[in-house]
Parts: sequence; C-alpha cells; structure tokens
Amino acid sequence: MNASASPARTGAIVGSLSAAGIVASLMGTLVIPLVAQLPELLHTSTANASWVVTAPLLTGAVATPVFGRLGDLYGKRRMLLICVGLLVAGSLVSAMSDSLVPMVIGRAVQGIGMGIVPLGISTMRDVVPPERMGSSVALMSSSLGIGGAFGLPLAAGVAQNADWHALFWGSAAISLLVGVAVMRFVPWAPTGTARGRFDVPGTIGLTIGLVSLLLAVSKGAEWGWTSATTLGLFAAAVIVLLAWGRFELRTGDPLVDLRATARRRVLLTNLASIVIGFAMFAQSLIAPQLLQLPKELGYGLGQSMLAAGLWMVPTGLVMMALSPLGAKLSARFGPRTSLLTGSLIIATGYGLALPLMGSVAGIVVFSCVVSVGVAFAYGAMPAIIMASVPASKTASANGFNALMRSIGLSVSSAVIGVLLAQMSHDVGGFTIPTENGFRVAAVVGGAAALAAALLTLAIPRVAAPLPAPDAPQPGRSDASPLPEAGPLSPYGTARPRR
Repeated sequence: MNASASPARTGAIVGSLSAAGIVASLMGTLVIPLVAQLPELLHTSTANASWVVTAPLLTGAVATPVFGRLGDLYGKRRMLLICVGLLVAGSLVSAMSDSLVPMVIGRAVQGIGMGIVPLGISTMRDVVPPERMGSSVALMSSSLGIGGAFGLPLAAGVAQNADWHALFWGSAAISLLVGVAVMRFVPWAPTGTARGRFDVPGTIGLTIGLVSLLLAVSKGAEWGWTSATTLGLFAAAVIVLLAWGRFELRTGDPLVDLRATARRRVLLTNLASIVIGFAMFAQSLIAPQLLQLPKELGYGLGQSMLAAGLWMVPTGLVMMALSPLGAKLSARFGPRTSLLTGSLIIATGYGLALPLMGSVAGIVVFSCVVSVGVAFAYGAMPAIIMASVPASKTASANGFNALMRSIGLSVSSAVIGVLLAQMSHDVGGFTIPTENGFRVAAVVGGAAALAAALLTLAIPRVAAPLPAPDAPQPGRSDASPLPEAGPLSPYGTARPRR
C-alpha cells in the first residue's frame, strides 16, 4: 500500500479511478434518450432495437467477476487499462454504426468496460494510504449512481441538438482521456498476488448461466413470462449455475471462490447488495416517468426528456458529496452501521415519495434522499467485502459483489416494469401507468430497502481476521490461511492487539 503518497498524488489517483468508474456507468444511460427512435435509426423492429439496451447489461454482468479474477492474477492496473480500451473500442464501433448488428456489438463491448468499478475499488486498497481509503472506496463505489445521474441529461442534450452519432464519438473521447489519466496517475500495484491459472471452464459456465438468467428476466415481459423461451431460459440458468457452483467448489483455481463468498459476512453483504440494487433502480424507473408524463393526467409533471434529466442531476451531486460522510460513519462505527443507515435512509426516501409525488420539487427531494442512502450503502459494501477476504482476492470478490448489484438492477427493472404495466390504463391509444401504480412501486422499493436493513442486522459485528499473504493449501493453489492477527479496521487495515 502506498502509504507515503502525497495528498496531491493520492487525489490524482482517486480522481482518475473515480472518473473511470463514472465514465463506465455513463454507458448504461447513453442510449436512453434514443430508445423510441432506435427502430427508425437502425432500420429494424422495436423488439430487435431493444438489444441495444440489453447487450451491455449482459456483457457487463459477466465481465465484472471475470475481470476481477484477471486483475488478481495479472495486475489490476493492466486490466483497468484493458477495460478502458474496450470502452473506447465499443464507442467507436457504435459511432460508425447505422444498422443493428454493429451497434449491438459496439454496445456489448462497451458493457465489458463495467469491470472498471470493482477493479478500481480493489486497486485503491493497494495504492491509496489507509487514512484516505474509506472516502476513496465510497466515491468509487458510488460512481455507478453518479454516472447514471449525469449521463441522462448529457445524452438527452446531445440527442436533441446534434447527430446521435456524436454521443458515441464523445464517449470514445472521454474514455480515451480517462485512459490517459489512469496511465499517468495510477501506479503499478503488486501483481501476481493470487496464485493459479485462470478458470476458463468456470468462465464459460458462469457466462451461460448468467446470460440465461438475465435474458429471461429482462425479456420475460416481451416474450411472455410463461412462454417456452422464458421458462426454458430460467430452467437452463438454474441447471447451469448449480453445475457451475459444483465445479467451482472442486477446482483448485476457481473463478469465484465460493467458500469465501459463503462466509456469513460476505454472503449476507452480497444478498443485501441485490436488494439495495433493486431499491436503487426502482427510483430511476419511477421519477423520470412521473416527470415526463403530461400534466393532463393529473399526476404527470409535463417535463421534457432533457428537463427531466436535468432535474435528476442533483441526485448525482448529492451522492458524490455525501459518500465521504458515509465513509466517516463507517470508520467511526464500522461499515455494517453505514450499510444499515443507508438502507433505512432509502426506505425513508420512498416513504417521502408517497406525499411528494405531485410536484417536481417533491420528486427531486425523494430522489435525493434515496441517493443519500445509496451513497452510504454502496460505500459500505466493498468495505465489508475487503475486510472479509484475502488481499489476493479483493478484485474478484468485489467483482462478484458488483455482479450481485447488477442482478438486483435487472430484477428491479423486470418487477417494477411488470407492476407498472399491470396497473395502467389507455390514454389516447397509449398505455400509461396509473398514479396508484407509481405509489405501489414506491412501496415495493421501500420494502426492498427494509429487507436490506434486516439482512444487514444479521451481518456479524466482529470483523474477520486479517488475511495473511497467500500460502498454498492442499487442493487449492491460491488459498490463504488466516493468521493470528488483530481484527480488521472497516477498510482492511489491521489493528494491533492490545
């Protein structure tokens, strides 16, 4: 760990890594303003055009644990730069596309770049001084929400005032600048701290299982939840993921160390991550729709796409500003307290949504309160993970945690989408969610946050022992014994015994 780095040097490192995370998360909202126009722009059907949104979600979900393991084996900075290169390449392919297939390919390549966030978090453990660790990890972890909040108005402004290809030329340029910053400021961390080989069969199994699961979740409403395709994909996901888990437990060099993820602290944190991801994404489905629905409905607020996006910018600013406060709370009382506080704040935000939905200011207030809770929770989860696994597995463990969040986002999209579709009415030939539909969706989001709070209460208070430098164990080429050391601080630094 680079404990001697100057404050300016540390700030440059954290800024570069956080900017990389924000740019990666921008890719998710980049095409949202174009969704209605994509069939015409790409000369295809509406169903086919939806793959432009779905493709990066699928590749991003698979990439996060894969690049995490590659980072542990071959160097996190190296993998960060590869992810940035993929963001640039995917953006360039999309920028030069005028038809469906190359656009989907470009978007899928962009999605792989989402591996930046867990890699960045684990890199901070190696190169950031301990006293800056908490706030740095919190900011990096919150970059997923920050990028999404800033990306929508930026993309809407470009889409409304310039050729849509400019979105991707711009994302290529920004990604390239971030790559230069990473090369310039982020030092090489120790490589090869994890022993063993890369798990190719495990990667293939996880890819098939995740793609089957997320396809069924994201396309179920379109294909029909009881259709043979959807049910077949769910069945395939269950069978393949069970077989994958059995294989991972038996192999000496697993892609994901399921024994480590089965530790109570890690397991419950990952389960809480799914539910927090669900609660966070529910807000992003409720608020923009209410802002853009026509005032004639009696509950719509009549904002344009650009205006709605701009009203969401404060959520990103709040998340960025208050993530260090969550880190201070974690440092003082432990990340478990910060995660619990964040979950309860999210639930409070949804409670406020019920009386505040009728005005633009009310939407902004409820969204900002939810974002404060997300900032606290997202900063705490990687802190718990890194305090519970060996240093040689921080990237893969954070990658798996990011995967859990992605699953929560996908399930939220499906569940809230079905709920709003069921509680809707026809207005001028269009199917519009009812006001009660949005209220029920807010209740569901709040219930998810309360479920995360209950899971957090079950996380043990006492930190796990500090993982020692890895030493091989029988049958495990990269396993590490637990030394007789003092407990961990919330961010993985050892406290001396007294």
